[in-house]
Amino acid sequence: MYKKGVEGWMKHFDFILLDILVLEIAYALAFYIRKGSFTVYRRPLYANAALVVLVTSLCVSLFTDNHKNVLKRRKSKEIASILQQVGLSVVAILVYLFFAQNSVFYSRLIVLYYALIAFALMLVERFGWRAVILSLNKRKPSRRHMLLVTTSRRAEEVLPIIRKKSLGEIELVGMALADRDDLVGKELYGEKVVAKYADIVSYIQTLWLDEVMVILPKEQPVPEKLLEELAIMGITSHLAINMENNRKTMQTVEKLCGFQVLTESIRIAKNRQLFFKRVIDILGGLVGVVFTLILTVILGPLIFFSDPGPIFFAQKRIGMNGRVFTIYKFRSMYKDAEKRKKELLDKNEVKGFMFKMEADPRIIGSGPDGTRHGIGWFIRKTSLDEFPQFFNVLFGSMSLCGTRPPTLDEWEQYDLHHRARMSMKPGLTGLWQVSGRSDIQDFEEVIKLDMEYINDWSIGKDLGIILKTVKVIFTGGGAK
Repeated sequence: MYKKGVEGWMKHFDFILLDILVLEIAYALAFYIRKGSFTVYRRPLYANAALVVLVTSLCVSLFTDNHKNVLKRRKSKEIASILQQVGLSVVAILVYLFFAQNSVFYSRLIVLYYALIAFALMLVERFGWRAVILSLNKRKPSRRHMLLVTTSRRAEEVLPIIRKKSLGEIELVGMALADRDDLVGKELYGEKVVAKYADIVSYIQTLWLDEVMVILPKEQPVPEKLLEELAIMGITSHLAINMENNRKTMQTVEKLCGFQVLTESIRIAKNRQLFFKRVIDILGGLVGVVFTLILTVILGPLIFFSDPGPIFFAQKRIGMNGRVFTIYKFRSMYKDAEKRKKELLDKNEVKGFMFKMEADPRIIGSGPDGTRHGIGWFIRKTSLDEFPQFFNVLFGSMSLCGTRPPTLDEWEQYDLHHRARMSMKPGLTGLWQVSGRSDIQDFEEVIKLDMEYINDWSIGKDLGIILKTVKVIFTGGGAK
């Protein structure tokens, strides 16, 4: 019988509990340093803030990848994860104090002390507990014994990976090579070749063995007979899938329409992650729609009197995987802007399938040469023209964070690798928008940033982009 490894947040339940404990200890210590007592949980305002720390820590653990590969990742990744956890809890405390309207009674120094102490304690906790687990794994008497079936060429590549990623839970008893019988009894890359490929079954009949891992080149046929005999013997087998796949994609095995299939995608997200992303979109969309209605009352008359016509600009755009939807903006350009775009194509300042001009004469109030700064320039510079897109976010055709939705004519010109950027729902903001979008003059750089966003996507990254977007809007940076 094979015991499948724990998946999801339960896999690192110990780290989750320790994180919560450490953060609460840090909060109590911060209170003690500032107030000289440990009565933090007897004072309602401070006790509620401590509860906020606990809930935030649970949400970070459940809805982000904060603990992903916690036993394997580099020190820099671990430090970044700790900064994320502490930073979000500090933000949560400040948000609570703002809405509770009691911040005048709360010591700001406690928040500062808490951030510093929590970071230091979590460093000790994460690295210390990781060292303990790895040490215990190596001393386990019940370590799983595994035979590796591979080729002499693949052995050099896969052995270091197995040793590093097994985390001390697996002990290799040796190898069998599918392409070299002459190496039996000898060592290859630090591991002994214990059997001929044709003699694997007879070799393991008298051996204490839990599992067999088969990692063969893609041109090598799947050893169906070997796998069948292992199943008859009750020995667990693992067949590596497409080990020589150099595509930067994620794979998972699942059942679909009655068939067991290997699913491959640029990014495979968990249901809870997508649920939480949608919740954030709905909440953000509701708040954004309220601001949009207020701005409509203010900007509507200014737009209409500057250039009589519709207040809103509607345009067909391409959404996730090629779906067509209508995007809405406050109109910042003259009514004939789309027709005049063809006349200005030779003045495009972006290399590729996007159109941008710094001095765009189509903007309302810009003058014939596009250098005047009227109402159109103002709402674009302040990104106020984007607010009606909160309706798109609320109704689900867009997300708060994502990639820029292309126009129909841009989409028709896309090469194969350009289409990958639309494998996620387009966003009101994204990595490209907060990376100095006015300075980017090559569409391929936009593609690079979009793919970086998709490959590294997480709820935490979305929250970081939202915060950076707010900063960009208030500083007026990035928009033209």
